[in-house]
Amino acid sequence: MNTSCFLALTGGIGGAKLALGLSQLLSADDLALIVNTGDDFQHLGLHISPDIDTLVYTLAGLNNPETGWGRSDETWHFMQALGTLGGETWFSLGDRDLAMNVERSYRLRAGQTLSQVTAALATALGIRHTILPMSDDPVHTRVLTAQGPMDFQHYFVREKCAPAVTGFEFEGIDRARPHPDIEAWLTRPDLAGVFLCPSNPFVSVDPILSLPGLREQLRTCPAPIIAVSPVVGGAAIKGPTVKMMQELSLPNSASWVAEYYRDFLDGFILDTADQALRPEIENMGLTVEVKNTVMVSLEDRVQLARTCLEMAHKIKAVS
Repeated sequence: MNTSCFLALTGGIGGAKLALGLSQLLSADDLALIVNTGDDFQHLGLHISPDIDTLVYTLAGLNNPETGWGRSDETWHFMQALGTLGGETWFSLGDRDLAMNVERSYRLRAGQTLSQVTAALATALGIRHTILPMSDDPVHTRVLTAQGPMDFQHYFVREKCAPAVTGFEFEGIDRARPHPDIEAWLTRPDLAGVFLCPSNPFVSVDPILSLPGLREQLRTCPAPIIAVSPVVGGAAIKGPTVKMMQELSLPNSASWVAEYYRDFLDGFILDTADQALRPEIENMGLTVEVKNTVMVSLEDRVQLARTCLEMAHKIKAVS
């Protein structure tokens, strides 16, 4: 019987893929998933939580495998009708996905917290693992660009990541309180590992790490903390991670990611395409594993999750 528990920080499609792999190997009592809410925004009078929904749909087996976001077997009658009325159609809400956003917004207006709503909706879809929105307080990621600051979804969806990035801001982060259960999980005596999923460091992981006190909690956490590189062979599997790195004059290298998290990190998982970077990252004082990190199949997701668990036990055993 497993006597260890694990915590994972996740956002976006890559994070949800590894979260699914972990959920296949760990019971509901032994895994909690902290999800980025900096992408949340108000649209058409609804509260949209893209990263939460990507994670929920993935764990529930309802995600669209072609896009990675949204629901499978989706229809678009609502968006088509909205367009005929002159409404905003740049952010697509499928008919099935619309139900999730309408119900979330209704419950929030009724006084429930985002955590309560997320737990209820996830349970309704058959998910037993714990999903922790990083905060119940609003945090809004703004992308600073050569064309001026933009809300994240405007940059990401409406502008299709085209504007050159100059920086990032997390509006409301100084007033946001981490979900109370995060500290509870980080201080559990049976915590055996914390994983940073292969998510965009700037807009998926940084909002979580920027919550007051959280990065310091990770620095003092006795359990091994392991990151999976979101950069493979100098490229991102999906999304604008490498484009952002280049526009910020940063090396588009997995070793830069390791350095970025180095103040609290114990281990780093590289893709086989980046085998040559292993000595450089080991010189940072990190334990390094080189494995396939490109998750195409469910088997890939589970195998990478197994690598994470084995690495955590290995580091803990020698610490």
